[in-house]
Amino acid sequence: MKRWAWLAAGFVVAGGLAALGAARVFGRPGSRPATLVSVVTMWLAAWVLWSFAGGLAARYGALDRYDGSLFAALAAMGGVWQYRVQVRQGRDRGLTIFVAAQLLWLSIVLVQNGALTR
Repeated sequence: MKRWAWLAAGFVVAGGLAALGAARVFGRPGSRPATLVSVVTMWLAAWVLWSFAGGLAARYGALDRYDGSLFAALAAMGGVWQYRVQVRQGRDRGLTIFVAAQLLWLSIVLVQNGALTR
């Protein structure tokens, strides 16, 4: 299942990069394909960083456990929402959605590990 997810993400990124290159050639750097590549790249980077940090924190005892499977659902919903807001209202508003979703994920991880109830 992970192979299909990686393959699909790779196709989205590669297709987006091709569209981004075409948009830059034709003079439209702020186009929808450029925005799509930006949003997908941000969420993939966030997934990698959260997985790395969560794994390290769980390994060295800062967290009881780290389960990043829920992050995929958050990333999918947050990415769609961020893309739509960023296309309609601009990059700054889209980044606001991204940061808010990261803070939501941090609070979910803390609640799962009982850090807010101790």
